Order: sequence, then C-alpha cells, then structure tokens
Amino acid sequence: MSALGISALKVLAALGLMLGNGVVMIYMLRKVLGHLHIRLGPMHVGWKGTLQTVMDVLKLLTKEDITPRAVDRWLFRIAPAVVFIPSLMAYAALPFSDTWRVTNLDSGLLYTFTALSLVPLGILMAGWASSNKWSLLGGMRAAAQQIAYEVPLLLSVLPIVMLVGSMNLGVIVEAQRGTVLAVIPRWFIMNPLFWPTFVLYSISALVETNQTPFDMSEAESELVGGFATEYSAMKFGLLFLSEFSNQFIVAALTVTLFFGGWTLPWVPEAVSNTFGPLTFMLKTYLVIAVMMWIRGTFPRVRIDQLMQLGWQRLIPISLAWIVISGVVIKVWS
Repeated sequence: MSALGISALKVLAALGLMLGNGVVMIYMLRKVLGHLHIRLGPMHVGWKGTLQTVMDVLKLLTKEDITPRAVDRWLFRIAPAVVFIPSLMAYAALPFSDTWRVTNLDSGLLYTFTALSLVPLGILMAGWASSNKWSLLGGMRAAAQQIAYEVPLLLSVLPIVMLVGSMNLGVIVEAQRGTVLAVIPRWFIMNPLFWPTFVLYSISALVETNQTPFDMSEAESELVGGFATEYSAMKFGLLFLSEFSNQFIVAALTVTLFFGGWTLPWVPEAVSNTFGPLTFMLKTYLVIAVMMWIRGTFPRVRIDQLMQLGWQRLIPISLAWIVISGVVIKVWS
C-alpha cells in the first residue's frame, strides 16, 4: 500500500477512536455521576442502559439542524469544524504502544499542546457567530480560561522534558520502563520531584478541557448552554464530541507523562509491548474516571477566582518549580 493510503488509514483509525471514545465516555459519565449521586443513571435502553448513548447519537443525526436568523451564517457553520479538527489532530502523536501511533514526532508533546490551543478559536467563533449575548459570554470565558491556562499547562511538564531530554512522547514512556529496587515502578508519579508537577498539570488540564469545577463557559445558572446555546443536531454533537475528545487526550497525556504509558512494571518487556494498547486504554479510562469523580464532587468556582489562580498562582509556581527541578536534575546527573 502507498504511503498516502497508509496515512489515510491512520487518520480514519484516529477518527474512529475519537467517535468511539465519545460514545463510551458519555455513557461512562452518566453512570459515574449517577453512582456518585446515589442514583442509577441510564437503565432502560439496552442492558444497563448501554444503548442509551447510541440512541442519542442517532437522535442527533436525524434531528433538524436549525440556524437562527440573526447569526453570522458562515462563521456559525464552520465553528464546530474549527473545534473538532484540532481535537482530531491531537490524536496523532499519542503513543498507544511502541508501534501503535499515527506518527512518531520528536516534538510530540509540543505538537499535542499546540493542537489543543487551537480549540479556543473555534469556541470563541461559535459564541460570536451565534448573535446571542449568553453564547458570546460563554465563548469569551472559555477562550479566556483556556488561553490563560495553556501557559502553566506547558510549563508544568518542562521538568519531565528536562530529565528525559526529549519531547517525543514515546521516549518519555521508555524512560519510565522497569522498576527501582525491583519493586517500585519507575513511573514519574513515583518520583517526589514530579509530585508538584503532577498537581500543577492536573489543575491546568482540568481548566484546559473545560471540566468542573472550572467549566466557566457552560455555567448553567448564568449562561444557559454557553457558547453552544444556539446549536442543534450534529453541529451541537461535534462541539461536545470535541470536549469529550479533549478530555481523553489530556487523560492519555497524563498516563504517558506520569504513569508509564503502555508499559507495565514486573512484567517482561515482550509481554508489556504485546498488550501495550490495552494497557494504555485501561490506564487512560481510569484517569478519566477520576476526572469524572472530581466533576461530580466539587462545586464550580467563580470566574475571577479561576483567572486569579492561573495568572497569580500557577504561572509563578510553575516557573519557580522549573528552576528548582533544573537544579536538582543537574546535581543528580
């Protein structure tokens, strides 16, 4: 098969994974939040409600696509694609195993963050084009928080890059292979030097993906449905598929950077590589479950508190921790 055909198949595989993840994560969210709030969640369509999300997708595909009269039609129509396409692009560098990935980029970490940084443009475009003040406010809030937290998100992972000496996500995973003293996994989450890194990254990632308690663009009591208020049918579906996709990407990066990616400690390398994609997906969904647990537990913060946390707290702390980590790494090496 030609190189172009192989590339096309890889893109289609990433698209299929993105769509499948969306269906699974919506069902998972309903069940996790249901049990957290002492209720059942979906139960009646399929076994334990497993087909409920499939029916919802079919409903979105068959619903009438309504375009309000006052909107900026071209921007209104292309905004969902401007949100969706960067989310799909971000899958390219994720290493599901030592061989399963769309492309092997030396700057994979930077590329993934760059792709995610394009999403606020589409969100702001959707809010502006809707000709609705609540949509515009929701879009502005989303863009403001994501732009503000892109800085600490990238700064927070620089200590790992300094230690490994590469932004290639596969190389970062390989650096965590094996154990220390034959017992402790070599995962970076086990290294006390990276505990502050993990906290800074986790907070920034929740904000970047618009997850509770930081979902300012969709504060229901104030902004109805935020930037997506005027959208219906599959335009609405694309916007929220992208949100779930971004959550998966952030969780996958968490696994890659802190939890050893596809590798397993105490397991021969050949076995670990064979079951690499399955291991990677299981770890990623465990991280997603924790994110949903946070979503169902903490109340939403105010927008001024959110922006103050980013600009006045996380960025200075991230910069200081880069300096401290650099000194420690230099001394140890």
